[in-house]
Amino acid sequence: MQCTIFRITLLVCLVFCTTSATTLSARDWIRELQTKAVEQGRADFGHWGIDPQKYTQWGSHSNRLIPVCTFGTKGAGPRVDLSSYTGENSPYRREAELKRIYGRLPEKTLTDKAEYFDQTNLYDLQLAAAAAGKKHIFLVIFDGMDWTTTRAAATQATQQVKYTEGRGTGLHWLDYTAKGTTQFGYMVTSPHNEGTDVDVDKQTVKNPGGKMLGGYDPLRGGFAPWDKPSSLEYLISLPATAPAMHAYTDSSSSATSMTAGIKTFNGGVNVDHNGVPVETIAHRLQSQGWLVGAISSVPISHATPAAAYAHNVERDDYQDLTRDQLGLKSIAHPVTPLPGLDVLIGGGFGHVELIKKPQGDNFVPGNIYLTTADQKAVDIAHGGKYVVAAREPNVRGATRLQEAAAKAAEGKHRLLGFYGIGKEKGHLPFATADGDFQPAMGRLNKAESYTPADLTENPNLAEMTRAGITAIARPNQKFWLMVEAGDVDWANHDDNLDNSIGAVKSGDAAVKVITDWVEQHSNWDETLMIVTADHGHLLVLDKPEMLITPAAN
Repeated sequence: MQCTIFRITLLVCLVFCTTSATTLSARDWIRELQTKAVEQGRADFGHWGIDPQKYTQWGSHSNRLIPVCTFGTKGAGPRVDLSSYTGENSPYRREAELKRIYGRLPEKTLTDKAEYFDQTNLYDLQLAAAAAGKKHIFLVIFDGMDWTTTRAAATQATQQVKYTEGRGTGLHWLDYTAKGTTQFGYMVTSPHNEGTDVDVDKQTVKNPGGKMLGGYDPLRGGFAPWDKPSSLEYLISLPATAPAMHAYTDSSSSATSMTAGIKTFNGGVNVDHNGVPVETIAHRLQSQGWLVGAISSVPISHATPAAAYAHNVERDDYQDLTRDQLGLKSIAHPVTPLPGLDVLIGGGFGHVELIKKPQGDNFVPGNIYLTTADQKAVDIAHGGKYVVAAREPNVRGATRLQEAAAKAAEGKHRLLGFYGIGKEKGHLPFATADGDFQPAMGRLNKAESYTPADLTENPNLAEMTRAGITAIARPNQKFWLMVEAGDVDWANHDDNLDNSIGAVKSGDAAVKVITDWVEQHSNWDETLMIVTADHGHLLVLDKPEMLITPAAN
């Protein structure tokens, strides 16, 4: 029966791929805008970077303030209610708090006008929520999504420019009220420092403090995410020699702040700026009997899901990061391994390389994220603790993963889901703005393409989230779950508006899975959900109204 369904799905995909190209310009407006912008090198609707005449000028992160939506927090008490960290309670209004967070007082960062907080405060909030009696904590991270990215997705989704500031509307998590318990704020994401050199084999830091320190100057970056900055150059640390320039974060440093409550160097995973491992919220809760998990649309040991649990001075030491996640001995824990996550679902399948220098001397040629030996060791079929679901030929990924999740829950086992597209570095297929899987060209004049098998043999992020909850949400069981829409970051690095909007909407669908589960099986008195991003990019929307599809003639 499953094979019959698979053949029908393949036929539908083939018909779709054959017919869609003929109607593309009539229905896929964002793809057309993106394609023309790349071909012409500029666009009236906006640009990536500081020069409006160069559409694809900037392909890295920025130091923009990042929006945060919380659910189950309003009126939930001190340190849980988001107002504990905003306005008069902002750590950016207090010298002592900034010294505690950064280890020093960053230049031009202290201000009595700050309404924002620090991303380390999200760790504080989660810790307080657990202490206050919350039983379920969801940390949802849209990697690389700032306020402008969100606004672009909401504009395309609603076909209206509906807001110019504030939380906004037009996506599920923007509009969902959580029975009146939702709140909105924004945070600084700057790291401890950029430019730290490490020895991955010795797990040591060579130059603590690096080359550029973190901080945030609102007079140049803006007091709110929607403010027009006085200096776009400041947000991307250019020129690096200018007075009081601040480093912008990478994903590992940022995720570490949210899961471990510290500032660290770009590239570090749950280690402090000296390279010393620190405890994460998942470690602490797991020691108290909680089940803990991480889910991502990109490879399982990329920076954000790795920071849910692993330790390493090098974010690209993927195989060792995965070992920490799965409770195996690693370069950071060579004698006594970490207990391991109870749920780990993500990409990485099929990405094979023979040499990967950042991984150190113990790199095993083959899959760069999960070695064959490690996958076998953790599988319950070979005496391990995990029900393993991996991409298989002619097997529908969502169905196989959900079956594995049900088996894990019934047998009180752990769950490992391993999917992705090897030729595309292991991530899931990118859904684009109109919901299809035909990405436009990005800044390198390339566009990804997927086979029908890529689309059916892989689950999407919402399906991964559903399976993760199935495996971890057992009767009377407390749990912590990270969900990452990692493809937003990959799209924004590519200066690809089509992929970016599609990724935001894919992540929004995963949030809907969570809120549906809470409404059916729990409530917002015992549940906390945080929806945010780890950092921004530098998309500038000059004319957001141009993202609205023109009326047909």
